[in-house]
Amino acid sequence: MKLPRRTFLHLAAGAAALPLATHIAHGQTYPARPITLIVPYAAGGATDVMARIVSEHMSRTLGQRIIIENVTGAGGTIGSVRAMRAAPDGYTLIIGNQGTHAAAVGLYPRLAYNPENDFATIGVIGGPDFFVVGRKGLPPNNASEFFSYLKGSGEKLNVAHAGIGSTTHLTCLLLGSILDAKPTQVPFGGAAPAMNAVLAERVDYMCVTTPDVAQYVRSGMVKGYVVASPARASLLPDVPTSQEVGLPEFQVYNWNGLFAPKGTPRSILDILTSALDKALDDDTTRRRLVDIGNEIASKAQRGPASLAANVKADIARYTPVIRASGISIQ
Repeated sequence: MKLPRRTFLHLAAGAAALPLATHIAHGQTYPARPITLIVPYAAGGATDVMARIVSEHMSRTLGQRIIIENVTGAGGTIGSVRAMRAAPDGYTLIIGNQGTHAAAVGLYPRLAYNPENDFATIGVIGGPDFFVVGRKGLPPNNASEFFSYLKGSGEKLNVAHAGIGSTTHLTCLLLGSILDAKPTQVPFGGAAPAMNAVLAERVDYMCVTTPDVAQYVRSGMVKGYVVASPARASLLPDVPTSQEVGLPEFQVYNWNGLFAPKGTPRSILDILTSALDKALDDDTTRRRLVDIGNEIASKAQRGPASLAANVKADIARYTPVIRASGISIQ
């Protein structure tokens, strides 16, 4: 049958456009509905606020809402198990850190997940610096004096932290292992009550992040001894780094990153990595993160490979320190 020229051209144009239309439809299949981002800590904390800031921009890039679900308990491991068991379809993600995806290996003999094998990495966001601070009446006035004091009087001192397995606990545990000091551990229900105990001089010192301590160091209500970072913090530039005070091995990269369940397709992971990268390049998002005390991961520190390397390195770093302390959670 001979087709009229107009009909033939119409069909030919439709056939030529078919591969493009199919490609566009395929590219739009993810995300087709809202995404859940599990925050394994309470609402209002530093990790929760960071997740909300980043996910707000990612939602605009992805064209779908990212819904925050706070799943608390057991040092973030309950939320991590929830994420690990979710369908690997890109609709359930988790923000994790060296507590949930590194230290948990040493702390929980029966940990239900393997941080290295049970998750796919999306990328690193960054995180706040860690400071060692002392109560106002503690005798040492600088880092060198404090390190000597801790070495000589460690068993007489007490150190506050936000609970076993928290980053505040792990950071000071690392410091104690470097200096061979064993102070009395005093756990609290979070960083805020622990910091209040330092302010009230009921405990001697604490390892704490920038958002929880900046105002108190600036006002002189606590003594800021050292920041466990290779560079001074923008919000507390007068506090020296661990390298500057002769303890270069005391450096803590307080990373936070996005993970998906193992088996999530690479095409979906790439979309999420790109959306995260755009969020961290956005001036407004960066300013909001920095204003609450975060250091944003550089381009070289951001990608999936960097996050996987952080997990591997911190498992190797913290596991022997935790086991040497004799601490474990059944």
